Amino acid sequence: MSAQTIASKLLRIDYPIIQAPMLGVTTPDMVAAVAKEGGLGSLPVGGLSPEITFQLIKETKSKTSKPFSVNLFAHEITTSVDIAELNTMQDFLETVFQEYNIPFERKEISDFTFYSYEEQIEILINENIPIVSFTFGTLNPDIIDRFKRRGTVLIGTATDVNEAKVLADSGVDMVVAQGIEAGGHRGSFLPDKPLPQVGLLSLLPQIVDAISIPVIAAGGLFDKRTIQAAFTLGAQVVQLGSIFIASDESAASDAYKEAVLHSNETSTELTRAFSGRWARGIRNDFMERMKTSGIPIPSYTYQNSLTAPLRAYARTYDLVDLISLWAGQSSFRSRRGKSSDIFRSLVQSLQL
Repeated sequence: MSAQTIASKLLRIDYPIIQAPMLGVTTPDMVAAVAKEGGLGSLPVGGLSPEITFQLIKETKSKTSKPFSVNLFAHEITTSVDIAELNTMQDFLETVFQEYNIPFERKEISDFTFYSYEEQIEILINENIPIVSFTFGTLNPDIIDRFKRRGTVLIGTATDVNEAKVLADSGVDMVVAQGIEAGGHRGSFLPDKPLPQVGLLSLLPQIVDAISIPVIAAGGLFDKRTIQAAFTLGAQVVQLGSIFIASDESAASDAYKEAVLHSNETSTELTRAFSGRWARGIRNDFMERMKTSGIPIPSYTYQNSLTAPLRAYARTYDLVDLISLWAGQSSFRSRRGKSSDIFRSLVQSLQL
């Protein structure tokens, strides 16, 4: 029995392919479509309220009886923030809002509300979610123990070897090796260290050699060649996200989808502009203005909250220069059409 088959059995899927959880892009329809085709659909709920988390899980269950995973943000909620830094950022954002005639409301510290993953755990347990993935850190040991006692498969995210070792030692069942090519937020979580910027070709075999549990490859994968390369380097499962951004079930706006489809291998870069946390997206005016301003960017999730109204307005009116266009270095390989057809074409090309 191949390593890919063993991993697929653990995840209760037919094919060793995961649809990446992309908050703001992935929908219950996308998750269900991939699950029905025999892959692992991943529902992102990181940072969402318990109520919305419950609603999304229920909606996904109403669309498929197949197993799917739920993805959490495992970071600790930041309670301290530099007020002067926060106000300077709001001054800057106010000028951008005014330029586009967007209503602007200043925030006081008491106006910020953040949700911890620990507030979502009871919902996942009560809903018998069989697979839980997470990023931005490690889960509380007591929570890992609760999941393990229930037979829940746990998947952590690492962007370097040290993170992978920490996750493996914590008791997770699998680790995602997230290469620098991957779109969206970096899963990096070890404090006081430079941001790991390791390509998947180098990262994957190093993590495979360093830990004894199955490794999932993520970053820059889009076809038979790239997936087979990941398997050759030791991955037992692959995770693809950007290829689904332009799909019918994607929540991305039409402008977002078009930006992805017309991008190339140099269109993306890492930025903290939108959320305060490093993420890869298609370069746009807001990212450039933040970069040249020299203004300190408040930490995640304060910056994410401050830019939320801007991003929401831009999404409604297709203003691509103000949208966080999260996408990977191979995102131009995204395709129009049904998520099920995109997934099926991958399976057929691999002859799985």
